[in-house]
Amino acid sequence: MIQILSLLPGVELRCFRDARFKQGCLSVQLVRPMASSEAAMNALLPSVLLRGTREHPDLRSITMALDDLYGAAVGPLVRRVGDYQAAGLYCSFMDERFALPGDRVLEPMIAFLRELLLESPLENGGFRREFVESEKRNLISSLECELNDKQVYAMGRLLKAMCREDSFGLPRLGEKEQVATIDEVELYRHYQKILSQSQIQLLYVGSAEPERVAALLKPVFDLPGRNPQILAPQSDLRPSPGGELEETMEVTQGKLCMGFTTPITNRTTDFAAMQLLNTLFGGGMTSKLFLNLREKQSLCYSVGSNYYGGKGIVTVSAGIDCDKKEAASGEILRQLECCSQGDFTQEELNAAKQALLSGLRATHDSPGAIESYYASSALSGLQWTPEEYMQAIDSVTPRQISQAAQSLHLHTRYFLTEQRKACPERTSQYD
Repeated sequence: MIQILSLLPGVELRCFRDARFKQGCLSVQLVRPMASSEAAMNALLPSVLLRGTREHPDLRSITMALDDLYGAAVGPLVRRVGDYQAAGLYCSFMDERFALPGDRVLEPMIAFLRELLLESPLENGGFRREFVESEKRNLISSLECELNDKQVYAMGRLLKAMCREDSFGLPRLGEKEQVATIDEVELYRHYQKILSQSQIQLLYVGSAEPERVAALLKPVFDLPGRNPQILAPQSDLRPSPGGELEETMEVTQGKLCMGFTTPITNRTTDFAAMQLLNTLFGGGMTSKLFLNLREKQSLCYSVGSNYYGGKGIVTVSAGIDCDKKEAASGEILRQLECCSQGDFTQEELNAAKQALLSGLRATHDSPGAIESYYASSALSGLQWTPEEYMQAIDSVTPRQISQAAQSLHLHTRYFLTEQRKACPERTSQYD
């Protein structure tokens, strides 16, 4: 059971007390409105913080300190949930019940977390240049890897086209060009600002009493001059004109992406029906898209759909031969129409329900999965526990699925195709 404690203005702790695991975890998230002006800096910050402290000035000494804490681990955390970007640290450590008699783990773990957050070595009014430049190279390399994965690239282009008026189209890690311009003084000043202004979300999973965890964490974030800003609630997708975009690259397989909008979000009562529709439509190997486009008609090499419940967006992505764009698009729309008309079997519905229920049951299988579910839910506005979520899924009727499908409207179609002569990028508006 999750317990929520308000530690300070703008600092909230969620505790999930569970004695089943040998490991516990603690996450710290500085929550920001997603903005192009700071997305890259927010994504870079956690890795820079992990490079060293005044007492442990390099990776080797940090590793040794974590080894002394029974092999604890700390990693960077960057999430994008709806309108928000969250940057921080994720700590994994042994539950104290398994430590040697008299040994403490939670207190020194939180003390070390404070050191990482607040005691970075500085030079010339900023972070150490060596740390910043090294982590910039790593972040740019990660962004370049996404460019090389053409399916990821195509989906990013689709979302950017759909969300021209909305921050949801911004990349989670920022743009490569923005990362390249960051310097150590600018980054440190930005960190001071967001540490002062951000809402701070903490989440603990382990066997310790919530009151003890709260007492240990409160002094860490009782910082002088903190003036946390109120975050605007998560919003529905801000509408922008839909259309069609085609882009050419040196590819041997086309990437077709189609984006649909819906008024159904994780803040509306029919959220479970939309989740189930997405699974039935294209959410796995038992879905209508997979079985029909790939298995029966051989129109694609891969196909699947995703539902972004924070914004009310459903996307379909398919890897196809470049001359099969229209055939694949038509069949995708036909399968969606089948869902709208209730043209699916009880067997298909049961398979979709079981797929979702199985994933939700796994939420409590590890501290990391628990942290991911509740931390993301806190950001997105989802109010259900996994158990409530499963009850909602199990009670969805075929009629509700059809109504969810009827709420979807094609907004944008993006196609990444092979390079041809005299084939420039082109855009057009839907009628």
